[in-house]
Amino acid sequence: MQTQNKVIDDLARLASSALGVATGMRHEAEAQLRRQFERILADMDLVTREDYEVTRAIAETARAEQEALTERVAALEARLAELEKPKKAPAKRTRKAAPQPKTADQDAG
Repeated sequence: MQTQNKVIDDLARLASSALGVATGMRHEAEAQLRRQFERILADMDLVTREDYEVTRAIAETARAEQEALTERVAALEARLAELEKPKKAPAKRTRKAAPQPKTADQDAG
C-alpha cells in the first residue's frame, strides 16, 4: 500500500513541478514578447502618450483662441461697417429758386 502512495505522491510532485515550469515558461514568453513589441514600437518612432496629450492640449488652446479672435474680428467688422455707412443728412426744405434775370442772348432767341 505504501508503494502505491509513494508512486501517487511522486506523480503529484512531478505534476506540480511541471505546472510550475509551465507557469515560469509562460511568464518568460510574455516578457520576451513584451520586449519584442517594445523594440518594434521604438523602431516605429511613435509618439508617446504624454507627448500626444501635451500637443492635444496646445491644439485645444489654440483653437479656443482662434474662435475668440474670429468672433472679435466679426464684431469689429460689423462696427466698422456701421461707422462707414453714409450718414443721411436731415431732410432740407428746398425753396424754389428765384427766377434768374434773362440775359441778352436769351432775349434774342
